[in-house]
Amino acid sequence: MTINPVTHAAELLKGHRESIDRLDAILVFTLAERFKHTQAVGVLKAQHDLPPSDPAREATQIARLEELATQADLDPEFAKKFLNFIIQEVIKHHEQKQS
Repeated sequence: MTINPVTHAAELLKGHRESIDRLDAILVFTLAERFKHTQAVGVLKAQHDLPPSDPAREATQIARLEELATQADLDPEFAKKFLNFIIQEVIKHHEQKQS
Protein backbone atom coordinates (compact mmCIF):
# COMPACT_ATOMS: atom_id res chain seq x y z
CA MET A 1 0.00 0.00 0.00
CA THR A 2 1.42 3.37 -0.98
CA ILE A 3 0.86 6.47 1.03
CA ASN A 4 -0.68 9.37 -0.82
CA PRO A 5 1.87 12.19 -0.44
CA VAL A 6 -0.82 14.88 -0.36
CA THR A 7 -2.74 13.06 2.37
CA HIS A 8 0.48 12.50 4.30
CA ALA A 9 1.42 16.18 3.99
CA ALA A 10 -2.08 17.18 5.17
CA GLU A 11 -1.71 14.94 8.23
CA LEU A 12 1.69 16.41 9.05
CA LEU A 13 0.34 19.93 8.55
CA LYS A 14 -2.57 19.19 10.88
CA GLY A 15 -0.16 17.96 13.57
CA HIS A 16 2.04 21.03 13.27
CA ARG A 17 -0.98 23.34 13.42
CA GLU A 18 -2.29 21.59 16.53
CA SER A 19 1.10 22.11 18.18
CA ILE A 20 1.13 25.76 17.11
CA ASP A 21 -2.36 26.24 18.58
CA ARG A 22 -1.25 24.74 21.91
CA LEU A 23 1.88 26.89 21.96
CA ASP A 24 -0.15 30.01 21.16
CA ALA A 25 -2.35 29.26 24.16
CA ILE A 26 0.74 28.83 26.34
CA LEU A 27 2.10 32.16 25.09
CA VAL A 28 -1.15 33.99 25.84
CA PHE A 29 -1.47 32.56 29.35
CA THR A 30 2.23 33.19 30.01
CA LEU A 31 1.92 36.80 28.87
CA ALA A 32 -1.17 37.23 31.05
CA GLU A 33 0.77 35.96 34.07
CA ARG A 34 3.70 38.23 33.23
CA PHE A 35 1.41 41.26 32.96
CA LYS A 36 -0.15 40.46 36.34
CA HIS A 37 3.29 40.88 37.85
CA THR A 38 4.15 43.98 35.85
CA GLN A 39 0.83 45.52 36.90
CA ALA A 40 1.80 44.92 40.53
CA VAL A 41 5.17 46.55 39.82
CA GLY A 42 3.33 49.51 38.30
CA VAL A 43 1.21 49.92 41.42
CA LEU A 44 4.32 49.83 43.62
CA LYS A 45 6.06 52.38 41.43
CA ALA A 46 3.04 54.68 41.53
CA GLN A 47 2.70 54.34 45.31
CA HIS A 48 6.35 55.21 45.83
CA ASP A 49 6.64 57.84 43.11
CA LEU A 50 9.16 55.81 41.12
CA PRO A 51 9.61 56.36 37.38
CA PRO A 52 7.54 54.10 35.12
CA SER A 53 10.62 53.14 33.12
CA ASP A 54 13.84 51.55 34.38
CA PRO A 55 16.31 51.70 31.46
CA ALA A 56 19.03 49.73 33.27
CA ARG A 57 16.62 46.89 34.07
CA GLU A 58 15.25 46.96 30.52
CA ALA A 59 18.74 46.73 29.01
CA THR A 60 19.61 43.83 31.30
CA GLN A 61 16.40 42.02 30.37
CA ILE A 62 16.96 42.54 26.65
CA ALA A 63 20.51 41.18 26.88
CA ARG A 64 19.25 38.23 28.94
CA LEU A 65 16.49 37.47 26.43
CA GLU A 66 18.90 37.72 23.49
CA GLU A 67 21.13 35.14 25.19
CA LEU A 68 18.17 32.87 25.89
CA ALA A 69 17.08 33.23 22.28
CA THR A 70 20.52 32.23 21.07
CA GLN A 71 20.46 29.17 23.35
CA ALA A 72 16.99 28.28 22.05
CA ASP A 73 18.05 28.71 18.40
CA LEU A 74 15.67 31.66 18.00
CA ASP A 75 16.70 34.81 16.14
CA PRO A 76 17.98 37.10 18.93
CA GLU A 77 16.93 40.19 16.97
CA PHE A 78 13.36 38.89 16.87
CA ALA A 79 13.49 38.21 20.62
CA LYS A 80 14.78 41.74 21.21
CA LYS A 81 11.97 43.27 19.13
CA PHE A 82 9.41 41.13 20.95
CA LEU A 83 10.67 42.13 24.40
CA ASN A 84 10.89 45.79 23.39
CA PHE A 85 7.23 45.64 22.38
CA ILE A 86 6.30 44.11 25.74
CA ILE A 87 8.41 46.65 27.64
CA GLN A 88 6.69 49.53 25.85
CA GLU A 89 3.28 48.12 26.81
CA VAL A 90 4.39 47.72 30.42
CA ILE A 91 5.70 51.29 30.55
CA LYS A 92 2.41 52.53 29.08
CA HIS A 93 0.51 50.69 31.83
CA HIS A 94 2.85 52.08 34.49
CA GLU A 95 2.35 55.61 33.17
CA GLN A 96 -1.42 55.13 33.34
CA LYS A 97 -1.13 54.05 36.99
CA GLN A 98 0.70 57.27 37.78
CA SER A 99 -1.90 59.52 36.14
